[in-house]
Amino acid sequence: MAESRAELSEFLRLRRARLSPEDTPIPFVGGRRRVPGLRREELAQLAGISVDYYTRLEQGKLRNVSESVLDAVAAALQLDDTERTYLRQLAKPPSRRARSARPQRVRPSLTWLLRSMTDSPAYVLGRRTEVIAWNDLASALLAVDLGALPPEQRNMARLVFLDDTARDLWDPWEAKARDIVGGLRMHAGLAPHDAQLVHLVGELSVRSPEFRTMWADHHVWTVPHGRASFRHPQVGQLDLAFEAFAVPDSPEQSLVTYAAEPGTSSAAGLQLLASWTAETVARPVVRTREPDPGD
Repeated sequence: MAESRAELSEFLRLRRARLSPEDTPIPFVGGRRRVPGLRREELAQLAGISVDYYTRLEQGKLRNVSESVLDAVAAALQLDDTERTYLRQLAKPPSRRARSARPQRVRPSLTWLLRSMTDSPAYVLGRRTEVIAWNDLASALLAVDLGALPPEQRNMARLVFLDDTARDLWDPWEAKARDIVGGLRMHAGLAPHDAQLVHLVGELSVRSPEFRTMWADHHVWTVPHGRASFRHPQVGQLDLAFEAFAVPDSPEQSLVTYAAEPGTSSAAGLQLLASWTAETVARPVVRTREPDPGD
């Protein structure tokens, strides 16, 4: 519970600091301000709650905060939809019996689906960005032999921040890195007692200054579709669309697929990569991560 209170306090403080009176309808009186952004009393005024109540909320001293108060604070802080969800998670953290204790398994029918997707890179991400299943074209797109990696290294966060090839592959790398951190932040809000996530964040914070800086910013991100660009070492520039689907009976897993707009150079490049991949293996196969003993 203490972890959730600290996360809530830091998140509200940082989001308050990024606003200035000029960004709000508050009458602005000039003069030097000792702290960046809005003062607590100004935020409370915008949210229509007392300064004492907001102060206790920011300090993590309140329980069972109403949805209406959280909505008012979110509006005052100008949070987007993802940040609003994250605020609710922190203000009303789950019980210590975290869902993340359940083993992560991939249904056979889902692996069959991946196997059938010979022209689309596709993989399944677990709750901590583990790559728990993938097709060969996904491995080719990421320019790494996922099957040859130890299970603990088959993790998108580790690949993006600790694998030097990722910095050349993702275009721009900073945007992908920030999205990865935002996804981990969302899971941290859902499962504040996830020991494996704490270990992952600790490792990345020690080994990557960029991760450490991005994590401290409390950025959150859950976008189910968008664009991704790659500077692929074999086929050159690939500008792809991605879709992320929550697995219906395993909502902590996401099926991520990539596709190119027909008739574009990216479509030709992806098709070439698919052809080379098909020639390398006898047939497309799906790799599935062996469950870790602590999963």
